[in-house]
Amino acid sequence: MQLLIHSYPLAHWILLLLAAFFIGLSKAGLKGVDMLNVTLMAIVLGGKASTGVVLPLLCLADIMAVKYYHRHAQWHHFWKLIPWMAVGILIGVYVGGDMNEQLFKKVMAIIIVVTIFLMLYLEMRNKTVMPSNKGFVISMGLISGFTTMIGNLAGAFANIYFLAMRMPKERFIGTAAWVFLVINLFKLPFQVIFWKNITLASLQIDLLLLPALIGGFVLGVKLVKQIKDDSYRKLVIALTFIGALFIFLK
Repeated sequence: MQLLIHSYPLAHWILLLLAAFFIGLSKAGLKGVDMLNVTLMAIVLGGKASTGVVLPLLCLADIMAVKYYHRHAQWHHFWKLIPWMAVGILIGVYVGGDMNEQLFKKVMAIIIVVTIFLMLYLEMRNKTVMPSNKGFVISMGLISGFTTMIGNLAGAFANIYFLAMRMPKERFIGTAAWVFLVINLFKLPFQVIFWKNITLASLQIDLLLLPALIGGFVLGVKLVKQIKDDSYRKLVIALTFIGALFIFLK
């Protein structure tokens, strides 16, 4: 553990701790800030390798979120998304497994550009809901599954779906918590067996980052309680857009 600590400079550990803190904030309900953790982790560890460090942290944070928000879950939305997200993950395993680092970063950049345009579309539309037909559900599920496998970026597209459904704050967070707990647990064996991104070394890093994750979650719960439903929707849109822009300009 001592050698692991000294394997990165202090500045890099600060970025990793911030990333873990942002994961906690996001899973507590401040959706959108999770995209910042993707960038910070990639700066230190590289785009593809960082997914192996991030995934166990996401699973732990998902368990915390489910424990706190489980009673608010909307199961019909859960069952609409899960099958298509699973298919998207399998596509991501096949496509992402043979990517080199440079190509992987280019794919991530394209995903972020798409996210930016989708968030602008949502912002300017100014109507009651976005399309809620089967095609919209399928496309959001597939894209979310694919992006969560190759870069842990599904949050942005899931945010778009839940915002389109005009779900109240607690239902938004509770449903998302269950969706991502199941999806992230589903991803684990692929990261371990096929991509070999999760190792004893990566788990040691996760252990060191755990206090920052818990701190972010506790603070996030307190902040979310102070936000009204209308303001929460606007905040999620703004944070998701800023996070996407931040990754694109990295």
